[in-house]
Amino acid sequence: MKRENKEQIVRGLEGAFSGSGTYYLVDFKRMRVSQSVELRKILRKNAYSYKVVKNRLALRALAENAPESLKPFFRKTTAIAFAEKDPIGLAKALRDFSAGGKVLAVKAGIVEGQYMAPERFDEIVKLSSRDELLGKVGYMMAYPMSQFLRTLQAPLASMGRMWSLLKDKK
Repeated sequence: MKRENKEQIVRGLEGAFSGSGTYYLVDFKRMRVSQSVELRKILRKNAYSYKVVKNRLALRALAENAPESLKPFFRKTTAIAFAEKDPIGLAKALRDFSAGGKVLAVKAGIVEGQYMAPERFDEIVKLSSRDELLGKVGYMMAYPMSQFLRTLQAPLASMGRMWSLLKDKK
């Protein structure tokens, strides 16, 4: 590969690493080409990206930005899945795809700027997404107010029923 091509790839990877706070290093050793194409379609549909990289070029693109504990995982076949917004959604997509054929293994990753060891990937997958958590917080904030309004409404409803009964008696 020519030096200009390598420099262009490194610049592209630098942009990808700086543009996304979350990425997972994936071992795709047993994956067929058709499965790789299918995975790329799934990830692209959900606004994620997936790149197969040369380890040296990826390390050069990371330079000082990568923690030392991440660097040993750049061995053998390595692909990188990037998430700009929803790191939990990307983890779930990778897990769901891998569950179908056991063709992927997440080596390690960076989740919102923090190093993630391979054994912690299952913990990440079990978390709720940001949108789900915001929905739960909104519900929890609105629930006391709705209960308060129901309490205020109860005497008025009882009074209305009582007047209706008095009208029927007359």
